[in-house]
Amino acid sequence: MTTSNWMIYGAYGFTGQLVVEEAIRRGHRPILAGRSAFKVTSLAEKHGLQPAIVNLENHTELVKALQGVELVFHAAGPFQFTSDPMLQACLESRVNYMDITGELPVFQNTFTHHAKAQQVGVALISGAGFDVIPSDCLAKHVADQLPAAVELQIGVAATSRPSAGTAKSSIEMLPRGSLRRERGRLVPQSLGEEGKKIRFSHRELEALPISWGDLETAYRSTGIPTITTYMAYPSHLVNTVRKYGKTVQQLARFRLLRRVAKRIAERYFKGPSAEMRRNNRSYLWAMVKDAGGNQAQAWLETIETYQLTAVAGVRCVERLLAEGPVGALTPAQAFGADFIMEIEGSKRFDILPQL
Repeated sequence: MTTSNWMIYGAYGFTGQLVVEEAIRRGHRPILAGRSAFKVTSLAEKHGLQPAIVNLENHTELVKALQGVELVFHAAGPFQFTSDPMLQACLESRVNYMDITGELPVFQNTFTHHAKAQQVGVALISGAGFDVIPSDCLAKHVADQLPAAVELQIGVAATSRPSAGTAKSSIEMLPRGSLRRERGRLVPQSLGEEGKKIRFSHRELEALPISWGDLETAYRSTGIPTITTYMAYPSHLVNTVRKYGKTVQQLARFRLLRRVAKRIAERYFKGPSAEMRRNNRSYLWAMVKDAGGNQAQAWLETIETYQLTAVAGVRCVERLLAEGPVGALTPAQAFGADFIMEIEGSKRFDILPQL
């Protein structure tokens, strides 16, 4: 299936360009959109695609740009500032909406529009990238093995180099510290608290709790009320976060410092090289428990994070346009727990692989 009636907004960003290239590789001709006329036009001319210069702050202009569009793939972050204007325009225009956020406030906002999305007959899917396709699918897979589970833990080990967009989104999330879900409610904790060692499929790594999107998405995909999400880091970084995490969290509450930090990120974070995207792997683990202490676990290996976002993101577009799910959905709700296994290079284990 090849289509030209969908739009990639933020197409000239690091991840946006990867999505554009993957879409073209699979035969699509998407509209390329963003607010910079020069960047959008240059990219569109390079690929022979239609450009659309659109400012998210101009609602009327945005709605007009969506005429004749069936789906928007939103790749412009930080999403807590950019997502809602596009989502609202999509609802008004009866256009499907998809983004690649990992930011909890964005997931929360998206899910509040479930009834409206059903009413107008469109899908709203946040997290259609590495955040959170593999973890959401793995969480649903392992939860299905233990239907009475009341606790879920998820661990992520991503060996890649962040882009400027990812770094800026992370900076905006710092003031909130880390969160976990306990009996259905999000509970704050300071950065660096309550780490643990996790045995991934390739080796054991130290990990710290982070506010991963599954605190919202897996909650909806599985119904499990208590969820903790972890990210693996090198030991020296774990020690640094434990020592200075609270201080960094407090400093990040100052808007000026966040602004300076984002400018630095724009300059120094360039994302993974082409070689890294080809060769690096990502590792995930999920474990559920029921009230009686019974457990089920599963492990997942996938391709590099940004490459997965591009490949899986375009597959999401294809599945959505072909199948037409409706409502505010997680990737696993929309496409099933096995969707991640459609991505070449994905391996899932229910028994721990031998080293």
